[in-house]
Amino acid sequence: MRILPALLAVTTGAALVACSGGTNATSSGDNKTLSLASVDQGSVEDVVKAFEAANPGVKVNFTTGGADQFQQQIRTQLSSGTAPDVMSVWPGNGNPATVTVLAKGGYLRDLSDQPWAAKFPKVVSDVAQYEGKSYDAIYGINGIGAIYNQEAMTKAALAAPTTWTELLAFCRAAKEKGTPAFALGIQDNWVTQVALYPLAATLVYGPDRDFEKKMAAGQTSFASSPWAAAFAKYGEMDQAGCFQDNPLGTSYEASQKLAATGKTLGLIQGNWVISLLKKQNPSGTFTLKPLPATDDPAQTIVPAAAGAGYGVNAKAKNPELAMKFISFVMSPQGMNLFVEKQGGLPSLSGTGFKLDPSLTELSAYIDQNKTVPFMDQLWPNPKVQQTMLSGIQEVFSKQSTPDKVLAAMDADYKSGA
Repeated sequence: MRILPALLAVTTGAALVACSGGTNATSSGDNKTLSLASVDQGSVEDVVKAFEAANPGVKVNFTTGGADQFQQQIRTQLSSGTAPDVMSVWPGNGNPATVTVLAKGGYLRDLSDQPWAAKFPKVVSDVAQYEGKSYDAIYGINGIGAIYNQEAMTKAALAAPTTWTELLAFCRAAKEKGTPAFALGIQDNWVTQVALYPLAATLVYGPDRDFEKKMAAGQTSFASSPWAAAFAKYGEMDQAGCFQDNPLGTSYEASQKLAATGKTLGLIQGNWVISLLKKQNPSGTFTLKPLPATDDPAQTIVPAAAGAGYGVNAKAKNPELAMKFISFVMSPQGMNLFVEKQGGLPSLSGTGFKLDPSLTELSAYIDQNKTVPFMDQLWPNPKVQQTMLSGIQEVFSKQSTPDKVLAAMDADYKSGA
């Protein structure tokens, strides 16, 4: 999900800030100096230190900064020959710094020969490749579900629902007890999709794993597919009192506080929010569980996505050291450093990563291939998602309808890349 600021908690900086001594990241010119541009603020620093320690004499000149500016600049830098050796690269095809966009332009080195490339789970390989070749060293996976405050659940004497009927009953019971089920902070428009994606995962992509291929071929549409049912069930949840009053007036940060302090029983979000909840309530226990959309738990599918990874500049000034860094990132040590800081899951099994108990069910769904990528990662352009985000806000404010939003999404989808 390209736009989630918290998914890339690290992507919120405003300007690229020079790190590691303040050296320009594009200045590498010897076999002991690597240039790196990253959006992983707060986590790449430890990885760089570990890489330098494992390679005495090597220096990594790196910058970190916000995703928006990075995505605008990297294509220009690549075309002008001023790009770093290694850079953050997003999966899918939704922004100017994705695998599809950059590999199509010939800007990325093919990484298919690396031993880890053939070991990716499907949720990663589907979006890390372009025309069957791997270009993105993706180290982490994130998922979306219902995240429950266990203390609040115990106080309310309620259990997490596993079917759609149970979910609506759960919401009504929670509301009657004076503690809404889920905090929803859609004042920030990116949050609008987070409750919708689990519904669409089960209703749309679970029954038809080829749905996105059919969309690309013009054989179906958002409006004529179970996407309409997913939107309808989102509305049913609102009508059943699943969310607190005034979601449109509630920010993402405010929704965290509601869930962390037990003012709601939880919230529907990505696993990245758990560490933020724990900061507000260090003694709390928070658990991510799948959000049901049907009355058959066996049909439940979880949206799980590859996060941003790293690509190698096809014209890197120091290609050997660049590949050495990529190998380190994808090693158990490098991968675990990243995901421990970011609160996710490693993209490869067997790293020895100590799984946080809150993510046990998410990990099981990934292992069982009961997941689909975040939907926007497979869409042909960013406009589709932006139309959906603003459209959902308009639905909540009674200024639009799901039918109109789906039709607008179809129009943007058909406009292509």
